[in-house]
Order: sequence, then structure tokens, then C-alpha cells
Amino acid sequence: FPMKKAVLFSLWGVVVTPHVAQTFQKFEETTGISRGFIKNVIAKLGSENALYLLEKGKMIPEFEAECQKIAADQGLSLPAQFSAQKLFSDIGQVEFNKPFLDAAAVLRRHGISTCVLANIWVDDTDQRDGVARILSVLESHFNLVVRSCYAGVRIPEPDIFTSALEKLALKPQEAVWLDVDEESIKAAEGLGMTAVQVKDITEALKEINKLTEIEPPSCDPENVSHGYVNIKPGVRIHYVDLGDGPPVLLCHGFPESWFSWRYQIPALANAGFRVLALDMKGYGDSTFCLSAPQGIPQVILVGHDWGGALVWNMAQFHPERVRAVASLNTPLFPVDPKTNPKEKLKAIPIFDYQIYFQNPGVAEAELEKNLERTFKLMFIASNETKSFPSTAGVCQRGGLFVGSPEDPPRSAILSESALQYYIQQFTKSGFRGPLNWYRNGEKNWHWMCSRPRGKIMMPALMVTAGKDPVLLPAFAKGMENLVPNLTRGHIEKCGHWTQMERANFLHFRSVLPSNLPILSQIACIALMTKYIQS
Repeated sequence: FPMKKAVLFSLWGVVVTPHVAQTFQKFEETTGISRGFIKNVIAKLGSENALYLLEKGKMIPEFEAECQKIAADQGLSLPAQFSAQKLFSDIGQVEFNKPFLDAAAVLRRHGISTCVLANIWVDDTDQRDGVARILSVLESHFNLVVRSCYAGVRIPEPDIFTSALEKLALKPQEAVWLDVDEESIKAAEGLGMTAVQVKDITEALKEINKLTEIEPPSCDPENVSHGYVNIKPGVRIHYVDLGDGPPVLLCHGFPESWFSWRYQIPALANAGFRVLALDMKGYGDSTFCLSAPQGIPQVILVGHDWGGALVWNMAQFHPERVRAVASLNTPLFPVDPKTNPKEKLKAIPIFDYQIYFQNPGVAEAELEKNLERTFKLMFIASNETKSFPSTAGVCQRGGLFVGSPEDPPRSAILSESALQYYIQQFTKSGFRGPLNWYRNGEKNWHWMCSRPRGKIMMPALMVTAGKDPVLLPAFAKGMENLVPNLTRGHIEKCGHWTQMERANFLHFRSVLPSNLPILSQIACIALMTKYIQS
């Protein structure tokens, strides 16, 4: 597809809900009209029916007269409470789909035009405030709003698309159309537009992102505040700092950087939190262990991969410093004093890479040989044809990347600028510090066995990823036994690099708790602790 310069949204069922057809059905039920009557009125006269003419500029009383006439022709008596004014007042009582409003804002910031096509009427009734509210929101969020009642054409007539494209000074091939109705999808495609039928909000937003080739807002390393905590002379922890409010500490995994949270940092900051994203021990500009920046007695801890293991341990062994805890992909692995962790690793084939990492210098040589190849091989999305190097049988084949391409393609989840930033960071710090996390497992185990440990009672969130080849969702089974206040989230179509692969999911979705986006769940946990302690 050519680069898209505009996204056009249908009003009903996309920008607002419910769809007009659902309101018709509810109105029929509440007024006692036979089911499907309004739809039959519309179908009776085809393109000359009063609703379509209303949407092209006629007035509401004509629609009511047509309903009365067709009812009489069918030998029906409309109930006394039937009122076209009431029907159109009900239609105007809608909810806006916030993910699409947010998407429009992101598109506009990236120079992509946004437009709403609205089959809507001139409302001169006493209840016209509903339509006024709709128009006010549309005009503040979109570059252009095309109203059928003024254009004289309605969706799915081709001329309404042509009218909008002329106003935007674009060719059909440069625009994307979103709607729930198949008829308008075909009409838009017939003109040469790319059309997306909205069946699932998340998938529609992913498609917009792909077609417009934009990323959600991210943190620029050059334009964010950097800080350091000195542990002792010559030893310090590096972090970036953005926002004001309850502190959230983000802990990355292997082989990453604070930069792996680049999409989540501005999102959480905009949600009212102070976000602190660390370079973990041995990474980037950090040289020592985890410590909250000075002057912060408690934090909300969020981790991924090794960062997930750390935040669970912090919550268990230092609960007084943790307000709430959340982990992406990494479950709480209970300490077993009877079994050495190395024996557990040997018993699980997909953890063989961790055995390979034990010998100092060996994995460093492989991973540091060609940093560009290393990150291209590791940072891949779960839906891409190439696969993550197998973590099983690594010792036998003599290396993690043995058999992998010498010049692999760059993943869609890794921009060229992001790739270069990871290369810059690991050129500076190397892989020894990151690999030492794997080599310190036995010492950590002895330490944890020596400490008192109980259940994690604070608010907690565990998010599993269905396509993670190493941290399998099954590993999180039974966590409620140790974490009674656990909330669960699951993203089926996601691999190991959750923050990168599902960045749009985290920023655009705003739905009910059963499908609550990760950041919203973290924010809910943060807010719960805020109110509990206030």
C-alpha cells in the first residue's frame, strides 16, 4: 500500500456506540412496536425513504409521517408513545469510543489527517442537545467532519467519500476508511481506498498503525530527565524520570534497557504518575543493584522478564517499600529450599540457554560479536515468520544463535533508531553484567532461603503472554496461593517482548475490566493503594 495520509472514521458504531440499528431495536422494545418495524420502513421505499432523506437534509416530522403511513398500510396501529422526536433523541444519547479518539489524537500529532463521515440529520427538536454534544466532540478531535445532511449524500454513497477526499486534497489510495458495515467497506474499496471493517477495536487499531506506519508516543533519550543514585563511591544506578504523582518504578529484563519501557513511560506519566525507569544492575549506565531514587519511601513496582522476578522478590522480602506490584510475563516462582535452582533449570528443556550462560566469557563472546545481529535475532514479534532462536538444546549445538541467519531482517517492533540505541548501550556496557543475573541464581537462592517469607498481600497484577516461548502462561498457575490479592491479565497474541509488541494495545484500548489494558490495570492498582492509604 502507498503511505496513508488520512484516516476516515464512520460515526455510528466506530466513533460512537451504540450503532443506530441497535438504538432502533431498543426503541421498538420499549415502545411496544413490532420488532424490525423501523428497518422495514427504511427498506420499504429504498433510497427514497424518509430516514435517508432526513440524513440528506429533510426534517424529522417527515420521518414520523412516513412511519404512520406505512403502519396504516400494514394494518398496524402505532402506540400512543411513539414519537420520532423521542427516537432521534435516543439516537443522540451515545458514548464515545475513547480508543478511537485517542488514536485520532496520535494520528494528528504525526501529521496524518483525520475525518469523520456522519449520516446525521438537522435536529430542530427540543432534545437537540444530544446531536450538539456529538458535533462538539467531533469538531474538537478530528480535522474534518462531513455531515450527510449538509453534503446531500450519505454513507455508503461514493460521493460522500469523494467529497471528503476533495476537502482533504487526497487521492483515494492515500486514505483509510473504518466502519462496521460491510456495504460501506465495499463502497470505499470500490473507489480505491483501503478499508478496515471494525470487528475488534484492538485489531482495528493495529491495522491503522500498520497502514500509517506510526508508533505510539515514546520516550526520546535526548529529551527526558536522567538521574543517578549513588550506592557507594564508584557504584551507582541510572534511571530516567518523567511525570508527577505516585511513583512507579519500571524494571526491565534481559537483554534490555530502561529504553524498553519507552512507550509506557509517557503513557503512565500522562495518567498522573511519576515514572522512574531503571537501567538494571550491569546495564547501560548502572553498575550496581536496585534502589529506589532517594527520598521515595514506597513505589509501585512493575517488572518484565528478570525485572519481573525482581519485583516479586521485592514485594515478598521488602513489602514495606512496595505499594503495589505488577509483572509482565514473569510469574512468581516460589522458593524451594529442598531443590537447587540449577537442578530445576536442567529439568526444563526451554531453560537450557540459562545453563549455557553459566560459563563466564562464552556467551559474552557470542552475543557481543555482532550486536546488530544479536538484537535483530532476539527482538521479534510473535506473528512474524522468522522465529526466536530456540532456547532448548543450546549447550548441545554450541551457542544460542548457532544455525540462525547471519544477516537477519529487522523486526517490525524494532525501529532502526531503537536498534541503534540498544547497540550504543551494549557497546558501552557489554553483556557481562546482564549475563551475571543468570550466574547469581544459586547465591540468590541461598539468600532467599535464609529470609523469612510470607504471602504477598498487597494489590498485585500478573500479565501472561500466550506466545511467549520461554515464560509460558502455565508457569503462573496457582499464584493466588501466595498472592491472594492477585489480578490477572492475558494477551494471547503476544510474545516475550510485551512492551514493544503490544505498545498500541497498551495505549489505545479502554474497555471493561475483563479485557482491561495492562497500563490501566497497573494504574488501577496504583489508584487503589492511593485511596487505601489516604
